[in-house]
Amino acid sequence: MNRKDRLYALMQRLRDGRLHTAEAMAQDLKVSVRTIYRDMEVLAASGVPVEGARGYGYTVQAAITLPPLNLTEAELEALHLALAALGASEMAEQAAAARSLARKIDTVLPEDAGSAPAPFGFATDAFAEAARGFTHMPAIRAAIRARQKLRVTLDGQVRDIRPLHIDYWGRVWTCVAWDETAGDFATLRIDRIGALTPLPGLFVDEPGKRLADFRARPTP
Repeated sequence: MNRKDRLYALMQRLRDGRLHTAEAMAQDLKVSVRTIYRDMEVLAASGVPVEGARGYGYTVQAAITLPPLNLTEAELEALHLALAALGASEMAEQAAAARSLARKIDTVLPEDAGSAPAPFGFATDAFAEAARGFTHMPAIRAAIRARQKLRVTLDGQVRDIRPLHIDYWGRVWTCVAWDETAGDFATLRIDRIGALTPLPGLFVDEPGKRLADFRARPTP
């Protein structure tokens, strides 16, 4: 049995709420007691609420446990990129959760996958733009759904906009909007927005100011 399967078996066993000794688990899984001790340390480091100690026994008071997942390399990379960007954001709670989740994933990655995978660390410089964009993302998405006008400060200029759509361009988030200040469409880099305030007025679709009109414009 490889480590990943063994950790899952231990987690399933411990979550019954009863006390299990390392000796009994080692005998059932046909490994050494020392291996069980190391596995308990791995589970605890990955966020599993393990309670107990060597020579006493272990139990788990589980919060949320997901079944095993089989991820492709592309899926793992996508998860890595998303966590890296969110972990570098200024949203403290979500950033901390992203870092915690990254540590859990890093702990249970296969140990026999050939070349060692890149750790789920956070390249702050590489993902700084995307991370800053996350700060205003909830407000912009809510405004798009509600068709609510926004007042944004971008590169020192105050502009009133009708947000229409959000795009992601490989680490940079942008918002397509009708810029009421300039009287034209604009594509705004969300990471450059310094301040954002929802305005009381809502907007309705008007010919020439819709997302469809923006997309229908000839490419320069």
